[in-house]
Amino acid sequence: MEALLLSVHVVAGILFVGPVAVSTSLFPRYAPVTAAPAGPPRVERSLDTARLLHRITRVYGALAIVVPVVGLVLALVQDRTTEVWVVVAMVLTAVAGALLALQITPRQREALDTPDDGAQLRRLAMVVGVFNLLWAAVVVLMIVRPGSSYS
Repeated sequence: MEALLLSVHVVAGILFVGPVAVSTSLFPRYAPVTAAPAGPPRVERSLDTARLLHRITRVYGALAIVVPVVGLVLALVQDRTTEVWVVVAMVLTAVAGALLALQITPRQREALDTPDDGAQLRRLAMVVGVFNLLWAAVVVLMIVRPGSSYS
């Protein structure tokens, strides 16, 4: 049972969280702006690509709820819910999920609905950077497991 839960947890993380990390990171590059940035054009902006990236963020973000749910069940089965690395990983995951649901997805929608000179995309990119750093920290905790009897 533990092997199955661990496998589902890891595979779901790769298949659902991975695409969200990529789509959120790429969105600001393709989202429309009202004025071209100064200097040589770096990337052709594409409203269709930005919409697709937003859809990936929404759909895979919703599917990614499987990762913490299965992770929590796995921690319960292994009786690890009180280990510091598990608690910290759960808190970081909750913060990342809140950022995705309450900041990133709405800001993407706003950027698609009312483009500006790029200021909102720069702020969005900063929030996405924090989101991705949170997931990187969770992955490190899952690998290193500080304080665990198995390190």
